[in-house]
Amino acid sequence: MKKYLIVIILLAIQAVVLGQDTRRLMNLRGHWKFSIGDRPEWSKTNYDDSDWEEIYVPERWEREGFNGYDGFAWYRTKFSGKGLNKDRYHLISLGYIDDVDEVFINGVKIGFSGGFEPFYYTAWNAERVYMIPPEVLNYNGDNQIAVRVYDQGGEGGIYSGSVGILYLDDYSAKEQVFLQGVWKIKIDDDPDFAKVAYDDSNWQNVMVPSNWKTIGIFDLNDFAWYRKTFTLQPGTSTTDMTLIGGKIDDFDEIYINGVKIGETNDGKWLGSSRSFSELRVYNIPNGLLKPGKNVIAVRVEDIGDNGGIYEGPVVIMPTSEATRYARKSSWWR
Repeated sequence: MKKYLIVIILLAIQAVVLGQDTRRLMNLRGHWKFSIGDRPEWSKTNYDDSDWEEIYVPERWEREGFNGYDGFAWYRTKFSGKGLNKDRYHLISLGYIDDVDEVFINGVKIGFSGGFEPFYYTAWNAERVYMIPPEVLNYNGDNQIAVRVYDQGGEGGIYSGSVGILYLDDYSAKEQVFLQGVWKIKIDDDPDFAKVAYDDSNWQNVMVPSNWKTIGIFDLNDFAWYRKTFTLQPGTSTTDMTLIGGKIDDFDEIYINGVKIGETNDGKWLGSSRSFSELRVYNIPNGLLKPGKNVIAVRVEDIGDNGGIYEGPVVIMPTSEATRYARKSSWWR
């Protein structure tokens, strides 16, 4: 029953991305490199896949000559960054994947759906659309895509849907800083977690926005922290900016570069508290954001049932635009 619930949650998460105004920039349907098995170096940009098989994407791998195969397999292909606009945010659409996936661009993990063993759960009917951080892209040459797939049974692979590179039509990479994507999470509570220099490299990965149930956490009723390092692109303002932090179940404190910028906690018990339904909108003190690398940390207290940063948008933008963007309900519903 929990696995079916997780699939429903994943479908809702993808609606957050698909609800934004996206346009297709390039079509990636066609023959990709393919290998069964599982080796971490297959995510790397410089890995030599010249002797791999080729497989058509999208199509079930059983119909491409791998009938009866269950387990791990990897896909790889490249696309040129020369047609990308540095002022736009780009996404990758991979359609539907049976069952579980992790996606790497130029060796950096940018998204995942489902859960690998030993905490397996399928995401076979959740459409994959992942934001690509601008700092990951090579705008002057090739970009390497690597997709790790696990199929537990039946048919597997990148099997249907739209496959390509998209861009957000109305949003500029120089004006907004999208924070949706892969974050770090740890179930614990320590004030040091807010510090910029804290080492979170051994923390678990989590997609934001998503419910904790998508990573196998049920009814936590405790504290957890999120962390993410993000990059301000050249030309992005560091003053008069606001964080729209999505919706968080239940209470939160949010820190940027070690400084608390806001919190939401109505102090009520499960069943009467409405903090989980409030969109977090916090002004960022001038001088706090820095050109280049920055760190955001979110302390979350769950008082029962669901938990986590479960709805977007999660984005930093000019304060003058924050109200207008927050009112665009298609972003998070």
